[in-house]
Amino acid sequence: MSNHYEKATFAGGCFWCMVAPFDEQPGIKEVISGYTGGHTENPTYEEVCSDTTGHYEAVQITFDPNIFQYKKLLELFWQQIDPTDAGGQFNDRGLSYRTAIFYHNENQKQIAEASKEELAASGRFLKPIVTEILPASPFYRAEEKHQHYYKKNAFHYNMYKEGSGRAPFIRKNWKKTKSDEQLRKELTEIQYEVTRNNATEPPFRNEFWNHTDEGIYVDIISGEPLFSSKDKYDAGCGWPSFTKSLRNSEIEEKLDTSHGMRRIEVRSKTSDSHLGHVFDDGPGPFYSRYCINSAALRFVSKDKLVEEGYGEYMSLFEN
Repeated sequence: MSNHYEKATFAGGCFWCMVAPFDEQPGIKEVISGYTGGHTENPTYEEVCSDTTGHYEAVQITFDPNIFQYKKLLELFWQQIDPTDAGGQFNDRGLSYRTAIFYHNENQKQIAEASKEELAASGRFLKPIVTEILPASPFYRAEEKHQHYYKKNAFHYNMYKEGSGRAPFIRKNWKKTKSDEQLRKELTEIQYEVTRNNATEPPFRNEFWNHTDEGIYVDIISGEPLFSSKDKYDAGCGWPSFTKSLRNSEIEEKLDTSHGMRRIEVRSKTSDSHLGHVFDDGPGPFYSRYCINSAALRFVSKDKLVEEGYGEYMSLFEN
């Protein structure tokens, strides 16, 4: 492992749901599902779920702190869990589904404790924050069928995340909301109509359809990173098109039957903004074409990334 890389270990309930938020982020080399914190060696999934091993379901992240800081990992971690629940997470109950931050060095411990205190002081949750901060212990890789489950079994994963109560909890507690009055003042008419009323802007007559500058495209309302110019291409449709999103955890896909059609709508989870649609006629290994309204996006050029707080994405444009 490179001297630049560190490990971070988080338990956030079912480990299926704790991979996607961190996976494929800049500076993150690997995300592994596994078991830690218990008293048995090489436990199986069934043994851990029986609550006889003392282990937590967890993810271990190998990351470059020069690109993606540990504090940022913690911010993402908090946004995936209910930190006030000591008995499990959502529909998953028991010791193996408890939440915890396992620190690998004293610096991580101090940052984690400060992050927990900051969350408690924010008033976001009325109940006490019960997520424990514990020293890291041996981490055992889970069975292969559990690795990157969100990719291997996407339909079941999305149904589970929604049905377990995790996805609704995240939407309720972490959505960056603004009043309708605020949005009407801050957004142009077309931006408001697209993001709030699911409108579609005219093809070839929108800001980014033929935009070629290097940088990232963020949610016009929340500022969350959504797409990169590295994944943008000319699909000939008159709207900005991308082969993939920057953050799987920030994109929500829903069946859209409006206008007598069956399409997959793309929304931003944090702001609940309508972005556009995704089709299966794109280039690349997954054939995805994210056809997005310019009005739902704001562009941040690569030379402004650090200045605007998106410094971890600079690595996309090196070399």
